Amino acid sequence: MTTPAYDRLLNQLKSLHLIQSVQGLLGWDEQVNLPPKSAGFRAEQMAEMARLAHETASDPELGAALTELESQLDALSADQQVVVREARRDYDRVVRLPAEFVSAKARHSSAAYHAWAQARAERDFASYAPFIERHLELAKQEAELQGWGDRPYDYAIDLHDPGFTAERIATLFAELTAGLVPLVRAIEAKAGNEPSALRGFPVDAQRTFLREVTARLGFDYEHGRIDVALHPFCEGSGLDVRMTTRFHEDEPLDSLFSSIHETGHGLYAQGLSAEHQATALGQYVGMAVHESQSRMWENQVGRSRAFWQFFEPRYRELFAGPLTDISSEQLYREINAVRPTLIRVDSDEVHYNLHIILRFEIEQALFAGDLAVRDLPAAWNDRCEALLGCRPQHDAEGVLQDVHWSGGAFGYFPSYCLGNMIAAQNWDRARQVLPELEADFARGDFTRLLDWTRREIHDLGNRHATLALVERVTGQPLSPQPLLAYLRDRYGEIYL
Repeated sequence: MTTPAYDRLLNQLKSLHLIQSVQGLLGWDEQVNLPPKSAGFRAEQMAEMARLAHETASDPELGAALTELESQLDALSADQQVVVREARRDYDRVVRLPAEFVSAKARHSSAAYHAWAQARAERDFASYAPFIERHLELAKQEAELQGWGDRPYDYAIDLHDPGFTAERIATLFAELTAGLVPLVRAIEAKAGNEPSALRGFPVDAQRTFLREVTARLGFDYEHGRIDVALHPFCEGSGLDVRMTTRFHEDEPLDSLFSSIHETGHGLYAQGLSAEHQATALGQYVGMAVHESQSRMWENQVGRSRAFWQFFEPRYRELFAGPLTDISSEQLYREINAVRPTLIRVDSDEVHYNLHIILRFEIEQALFAGDLAVRDLPAAWNDRCEALLGCRPQHDAEGVLQDVHWSGGAFGYFPSYCLGNMIAAQNWDRARQVLPELEADFARGDFTRLLDWTRREIHDLGNRHATLALVERVTGQPLSPQPLLAYLRDRYGEIYL
């Protein structure tokens, strides 16, 4: 049934969604197209849009509609109850934040992004440190306003993955580390550390190939596009999805796999209900689930033998010169090469989660007051050497490499590792219910897997919390063991 109160709620949520979509496009444009001397003006634009979004999200009429609907929950359908539940959670959070705080945070995020980009280019952490310090102050202030003052890092995590805490993540990560570190060391002992043999891949041909691959996977370019940015990302809702990548002639797999990764995000966005995109029925669950989609397409699919059985002929057609002396087996090993690297987004699957554990430990120390921002580079370099066996020579390949902190996105990094766990668990289930899935890939057919993710995950929107969704899809609680089994299987076959 529908009621006047429910219709009022939907109208308010639709207005808010449109404003937030404009915010997203301004953020995308800031990283893709913004003229270098327009940064100050964009910061003011972002602050004003944040103020407008806050005003709409905290409108007393929205609160009144929620209160009225909550008094008649039994008369609402199960889906309508989900909409009310999630709208109430969002409303209660936003009304606790003063408009001035929201605008100030948005203004600072815009300025911090440009400060980060310049500091990264100049390898100058000191110039960027005050921006992180301010973001940390804002994060703790926001947690205090929300009633999480004694657990500010848990609040940061909950913003990205509701229901998770640092303690719960630490328990999962400890179990993962116990199985992962021996596997890493065993593979490193066999793999050596020869540099990549893939060099001299023209950018125009890379662009052609990744466009063909991402379209074949199912990304709808009539409702999306891909551009170049300093750091790959995906922004937008299903009706307008913007992805970015970056190109290097001597690092062709960087652009390809970052694009497949962002395509996973894009497929999730495009798979959510367009009709319900303004409500929880058409919105994603949390960033761990979002990352599970991108990591599955990037790794379980994109690095598989079956995937390359189909795409290798086209790859050789476009890059005949650089691939002349590289056999099919050598190419597959390059795609799945295990080499310690300082850069997270360039990391192989075996080392990748150690990069996330490093960041998780650093963020915990920052929020606990055990690590000062000025000491970040030294702490980062020491932990990098301990976990990954290599030490940054400068901050651009260390603490400055990621864009996340420039936007105040503390608590986001754990989502990548949680997403890897979920991806492996989903992958196990998909192979159980979709026999001969790899044979599909070898024919260039990815529709059965995409349809399965649409049906089991995307179509559900935010009806179920992450942990409940994982158990619903896979029949098992979230665990790092399927990820460890997957890594042992794929990389053991190559190296052990």
